Amino acid sequence: EEWKQKIKGELWYIGDTYHLAIGQGDTLVTPLQVADYTAIFANGGSLYRPHLIKQVLNSRDQLIGEVDNRPIKSNIISSKNINIVREGMRQAVTAGSARSLQSVLVEVAGKTGTAQWSTNKPTHAWFTGFAPYDKPQIVITILIEQGGEGSCEAVPIANEVLTWYFQNKK
Repeated sequence: EEWKQKIKGELWYIGDTYHLAIGQGDTLVTPLQVADYTAIFANGGSLYRPHLIKQVLNSRDQLIGEVDNRPIKSNIISSKNINIVREGMRQAVTAGSARSLQSVLVEVAGKTGTAQWSTNKPTHAWFTGFAPYDKPQIVITILIEQGGEGSCEAVPIANEVLTWYFQNKK
């Protein structure tokens, strides 16, 4: 409420709460942030610091360091609420806007999005998800700037990446 009053000079309404609860309204996030919070639902409630490497090797391929992969925070959302969100993300694939992901070799869960950011330019297309649904191994987040609908533009790319990943996983 304070942010909206201070930045926009507007009052907060209950509709603002509803919009934010479903990822709409005045929310600014990066694809990395979206992937990070998607991972919380995939892994059961732990927040990890994102990293791009697993270990550091010297010029002779000897291990000289590993990335600390302990959670920053755990149990930040109740397991009941995590399960509700997970089920909703799975239903987006089984009966919603991400149905084309049913062709992936494993069960996928996800959320499509269409982010309005300008009054005269196309929306951004989003998809975020994880797979396999029961034992997640990968989180994927796709953002296509000015791409239009997430279900039409971002989901097919996620499908390609996830299909490739699970076909080539060793």
